[in-house]
Amino acid sequence: MRVLIVDDEPLARDRLRFLLEDIEDVQIVGEAEDGEQGIERIEELKPDLVLLDIQMSGCNGMEVASSLSSPRPKIIFCTAFDQYAVHAFELCAVDYLMKPISRARLAGAIEKACALSTSEADADVDRIARHERMTPRRFLARRGSKFVVIAQKDVLYWALDGGLTRLFSENQSYVMEPPLNELERRLDPAVFFRISRSVIVNLDHVAEVETTEAGYGDALLKTGVHVQVSRRRLKTLLDKLDGIL
Repeated sequence: MRVLIVDDEPLARDRLRFLLEDIEDVQIVGEAEDGEQGIERIEELKPDLVLLDIQMSGCNGMEVASSLSSPRPKIIFCTAFDQYAVHAFELCAVDYLMKPISRARLAGAIEKACALSTSEADADVDRIARHERMTPRRFLARRGSKFVVIAQKDVLYWALDGGLTRLFSENQSYVMEPPLNELERRLDPAVFFRISRSVIVNLDHVAEVETTEAGYGDALLKTGVHVQVSRRRLKTLLDKLDGIL
């Protein structure tokens, strides 16, 4: 089992490294000091398992997990605060570790992760990410060779562009790993809505919606950008903007 450690506290990484030394069939392939670096290391090293801290500055562990496309490596979340774990991890096979982490608890979590199929692990991470306390407030996106943290308020919309998921802010566009369908499942439905097969819009940035003669919608964003709304989704969009849904 090839393991990557992602934690912004040096002492926490040291402790995990020390504990992992006594667990059979585990190879530490690397470490990351924050969420952005974690994404880079995951893409570079392709670990089987990631020990992922939830509370990190910049981009937290749930936001890192939500930025990964499937199939992800298996993930064991680490947290010092049980409010992140008590409800979100109920009925999930994906495990979490409360700090300070004990050797026995770590070994048990790794054994549990080994027994999970990739599809089971992916489904559980999606389920946790959709929990009301876990929906991402920041997003990791790529521009060139760098990962950039985009705040939720700065996201205008996502669009499917040539098979890529592209995030649009006011002045820039970025590429994200998850396909649009996966991304939609992880977003807060009170803030984001899929207005067509190819676009998810931030409702807070919609200035007005006009109905076209063909029955489609034309959504004008506050930046002056126009995006088309499908006929099937137009009424739901209007209801959401009106506060009905």
